[in-house]
Amino acid sequence: MLTIGRLADAGGVGVETIRFYQRRGLMPVPPNAGGIRRYGAEDLRRLRFIRQAQSAGFTLEEIRELLDLDAGEDRDRARVLAHRRIEALDARIAELLDAREALSRLAHACEHGDPGPCPILASFGV
Repeated sequence: MLTIGRLADAGGVGVETIRFYQRRGLMPVPPNAGGIRRYGAEDLRRLRFIRQAQSAGFTLEEIRELLDLDAGEDRDRARVLAHRRIEALDARIAELLDAREALSRLAHACEHGDPGPCPILASFGV
């Protein structure tokens, strides 16, 4: 059994993060036994699940749904959520690649362009 501080350490988060997850309904609040709340292995598993899902880019609402699916073993719905997240990540990657290319062109123009205002600063409206 773990205190909230030890659960936070084991999960690689702060105590306030656990309390935030509890307020959002992602983590249960254990009963208060003798003035101290105790967390078990299932709480640590759930905390790690939340953190890994966040690392994969899932929103807290999507994580809540995944947690519900975890209990019901609904593979089809989990797969749909994963594909939706992959599509969103692909779109974000495309945006970042476009931004990188644009900035690369501006940096090249700044280095090799005509004298005068810096193309980088001019493009940002400075």
